[in-house]
Parts: sequence; C-alpha cells; structure tokens
Amino acid sequence: MDYGWMSHALLWFVGALTTATALATIGALVSMGRSNQYND
Repeated sequence: MDYGWMSHALLWFVGALTTATALATIGALVSMGRSNQYND
C-alpha cells in the first residue's frame, strides 16, 4: 500500500470529523438558543 492513498484516506477522515463536529456544535447552539428563548 502506498503512502499517497493513506494520506488521502486520513485527509477524508479528518474532513468528515471536522464537518460532523461543526454540525454538532451548531446544532447544540441552536438547541440551547431555542430552549432559552421561550423561558418566560
């Protein structure tokens, strides 16, 4: 197995992990904002 394929797979893995983390963070912030909005 050559190193080019491994670095490519690692790059895809890091990219997917970063995207998932960003989406989870945005989802958490939106969720907190919504729950706090109607807290009369």
